[in-house]
Amino acid sequence: MCEHIARTEKQLGAILRRMRKQAGLTQGSLGNRIHLRQGTISRLEAGAPAVQIRTLMEALAALELELVVRPRSRGSAADIEDLF
Repeated sequence: MCEHIARTEKQLGAILRRMRKQAGLTQGSLGNRIHLRQGTISRLEAGAPAVQIRTLMEALAALELELVVRPRSRGSAADIEDLF
């Protein structure tokens, strides 16, 4: 499985959007799985501020993903942005 690196909320949202689409889910169907509105999923994927950690964790679980925390690599944020 491919690893994805996110250093900003927007990068994390883009990863979630990509993984949701790969799973063949709409924002609405993902929201239904975790009992959230489509608009909440949209805000999460947009990297909107103030999205609750619980919401993020539920979305990750519904997409069969997990969060891994590790020491930061030496690449700059601009290098990571190029991946998107």
